[in-house]
Order: sequence, then structure tokens, then C-alpha cells
Amino acid sequence: MPVRTHRAPRTVLLATVTAAALAATVVPATAQAHDPHARTRAAVDALVRDGAPGVVARSEGRGGSRPWTDTAGVGDLTTGRERGPRDRFRIGSLTKTFTATVVLQLEAEGKLSLDDRVEKWLPGLVRGNGHDGSRITLRQLLQHTSGIHDYTSDPKFISERMTVAFLDRRYESLPARDLVKIAMNHAPDFDPGAKWGYSNTNYLLAGLVIEKVTRHSYESEIDRRILRPLALRATSVPHDESRLPRPSSRAYTTFGADPATAKKYDITELNPTLAGAAGGMVSSTADLTRFYRALLTGKLLPKRQLAEMKTTVPMSDQRPDLAYGLGIYQEKQSCGKVMWGHTGGIHGSTTHAMASEDGGKAVALNLNGDWSGDTDTVMEAEFCPK
Repeated sequence: MPVRTHRAPRTVLLATVTAAALAATVVPATAQAHDPHARTRAAVDALVRDGAPGVVARSEGRGGSRPWTDTAGVGDLTTGRERGPRDRFRIGSLTKTFTATVVLQLEAEGKLSLDDRVEKWLPGLVRGNGHDGSRITLRQLLQHTSGIHDYTSDPKFISERMTVAFLDRRYESLPARDLVKIAMNHAPDFDPGAKWGYSNTNYLLAGLVIEKVTRHSYESEIDRRILRPLALRATSVPHDESRLPRPSSRAYTTFGADPATAKKYDITELNPTLAGAAGGMVSSTADLTRFYRALLTGKLLPKRQLAEMKTTVPMSDQRPDLAYGLGIYQEKQSCGKVMWGHTGGIHGSTTHAMASEDGGKAVALNLNGDWSGDTDTVMEAEFCPK
């Protein structure tokens, strides 16, 4: 799946792996006292031991405390060059938080309502095989309760974009409307509002709504409304630019094959239109921590819209600690702390960013590979250090 959505409910096997990884991050109390990030540093190192090529992580908080950064592993498997703390990388589904923020800003300005039907803004687009845009609200798009089929689950899309065959197609441009049409070839996953089900198609549609309402591209609206006001200079919303801006590391994929034996393909260059408003952005750990802190402290949304963003629905009966809002999810840590953020994956990149309930602290990390790593261990270590 090219746009990694969220952490799936843990299976017994994954729970075992997680327990082992957490055990590996146990550090002596004296070391923890000397270095408050010792357990986090150990968790980052464990990700590389578990097979990730390289990791970059950052934690920052208020009160004048200096941001903490850490890197491990390599940014280039050929040369052995280390990962850099200022690396830029593809953030996958963290893009959804940016897209949802713009939609909520438009609501605050009275230019749309979350209760508007998709058909009002995109007439005739969500139609076919049981899909009906007149029954689906913008809120349901942002919360993944629309039931719209995920285009990345289409068998042809998978065969062309999620296997080695993608190497011959990596530079192709994929218009959002064409990707939505792929989803319309399938029946809905469920009736609108019936339950929660992740679909990248929802956010392609949200991006198209932004464009219809503003008469500007969703990329330019994210740039004007979020990136420039927050001075997120390492963050970009490329349309079909295939190269990563510098500084950056190489990005690797196994296309789903066993990483212990499979070839690691360099997939650094690809056309991000395959993910668009659902997952096409580029950023850095410093910009991501700044963004999520600004969002949760009310610098981007009025109180009403931030409250709407944080109104959640359950994501899984098996994971009561996870709940999804509008482009952001809530997680309760083992120590009782509540965090908000998102995970994201796209070919060659795995990203995770979370912030505390009040935005006082944020953590972001990236792996330049898409096949391994329980990044929750880093969040657990940093937000619950004891």
C-alpha cells in the first residue's frame, strides 16, 4: 500500500515484537538521569537493529528547552553516508492533517460546512456501483466514515504501483479525478456513517473540494495558509516533482517482500501524484514538530474548528486506545498521557509524528525504508520516559 495509513491493530505476533523492542529500550536509571532521552535513543537504535536503513528523530517542547535530535543508521546503503538531522522526506499520510486543517479553515471562514454533501462541490464525481456523493458529507470524508472505496486497494493499482513494475511507472502523473474513478469501479465498503474505514480516496476528494471552493490548487492553499505563516521552509507540497529536495537521504523499498532476503530498491524518485492530498507532501522532523504543536495550541484553527478536528470515532474494537478525528488521531499511552498526530507511509518512507494534548511537546521521526519498524516504541519512550 503506497500510502501507509495508520498503525493497524496489533496481532499477537506484532505484540510479541513490540514487547521485545520495548525490552531492548530499557536503560539503567543512572543513564536515564544523565540523559533524559536515553530510552528514546535506545528505541531509535533498536529500529535500525530491526532492519530500518536509517532513522532521524526529534523531540521539542515549550519552556525554552532545547529541541533534541537523534539519528541512527545510514541515509545511503551504497555509500554508507549517515542520515542527517535536517533530512527532508516524504511524509505519506501525515499530509492528511494538513489537508484537513485547510478544510476546517474554510469552514471557519464560512466558505463551506462540514455538513455539506460531496455532491454540492463535486457534482457527479462520487457516483457508480452504489457510491452516492449526495449521501456523503465533508465531515465523513475527513473522518473516514464515508464508506468510499480506497483506490489503493484496487488490484490493478496494486499490480502497477505497489510491485517492482512500479519502477517503470514511477514518473507517471496520476490526476486525482482519475484515481477517484478507480475507486468508483468498486462498491462502497459500507453505508455512509455506518462505521470507520480508512480510505485514501476520501482525501483526494477533500483536496478537490479545496480547489473547487478556493479556485486554487490544494497545494497552493496549504502553502499559503500553513507553510508560510509557520515558516515551515523544509516542507513542500510537490505536485508532480519526482525528486526530493536537499538535504535528504535515499529511500528504499522491498515492495512488500521479506526484507531479510529481498532486494532493497532505491525508490527515492517518484511522482507524488499517486498520493496527492492524501499523502504526497515532503517535510522534516523539525517542521513536523512545529506544525503539530502549532495546530494543537490553536495557532491554525479557531477553538470551534479545533474541537471538531478532535471529535473522534473508534478506529478498532481491538484498540480502544485509538480514535480518529478529522485528519488526526488520538492515542492514549501506557502512562495515561494523551497524544494527537498521524503516521504515514509511501514507497521508501515511514513517518510518525505525535504531540501532547496541549501541544506542549511533539515528537517526529522518519525511517528511510517502508518495511520495518514499530515506531510506537519511540513515542512510548519519549512521552513516558519512566
